[in-house]
Amino acid sequence: MASFGWKRKIGEKVSKATSQQFEAEAADEKDVGENEERNWLQAIKRRKEVLLEDCVKKSKQLKDEGASLAENKKYREAIQKWDEALQLTPDDATLYEMKSQVLMSLHEMFPAVHAAEMAVQRNPHSWESWQTLGRAQLGLGEIVLAIRSFQVALHIYPMNPEIWKEDLSWARTLQEQQKVAQRIENREAPSGTAQCSPKSIPDYDFESDEIVAVCAAIAEKQKMVSENKTMVIVSASGTVETVTKKEEGATPPDGSVFIKAR
Repeated sequence: MASFGWKRKIGEKVSKATSQQFEAEAADEKDVGENEERNWLQAIKRRKEVLLEDCVKKSKQLKDEGASLAENKKYREAIQKWDEALQLTPDDATLYEMKSQVLMSLHEMFPAVHAAEMAVQRNPHSWESWQTLGRAQLGLGEIVLAIRSFQVALHIYPMNPEIWKEDLSWARTLQEQQKVAQRIENREAPSGTAQCSPKSIPDYDFESDEIVAVCAAIAEKQKMVSENKTMVIVSASGTVETVTKKEEGATPPDGSVFIKAR
């Protein structure tokens, strides 16, 4: 009679040393996988850094080319270069500040103010950007805003004589001239309005006694004409007779019948 017994588990006869070797190899494979993942992430990060460095390098090249074009008064070409640079480094406040200066040279004040505001937003600690913004605002006639921008620039760089002696001083001079002009305009406004106004139409007073008297005289004359009517009658025999007929029911006009209008 055959006997049956439990089968031994696989690996039961594997030695302890072999088991430890398997575990060591598995751990090595895990470490290799983690290292590969880490290297992959580092490679991506390094690639981004390289791309960023390339963008910064290319942007600087375009910025320098635009500056050279601006010095030669090729303003449109310079703006084109700086716009390309802004596509690579959109947070570069210097590009916006330089662009604003060139736009002012082209007398495009609204875009100049916008570019200077973009520069200030990206670098609020740049006194050059605040100075350029103030000059662009002066070009629009915004004297109060320009003075504020120059004051911020001085707060950042108080030892700059250009802002003190040129920008801020000029802006305050313009502000005083504006105030004087407004006072003169307000003082001369009534006389100037009278001279420039068209010839006024006489305003008749229909309630005056003179007008009422004239109307009464006209009505009296019409009554006298209407009271006496002359008729010419020709008979069958050929006799011509003139008859004056007094109109019945005619009454003298009363002053109360005139309506006083205004």
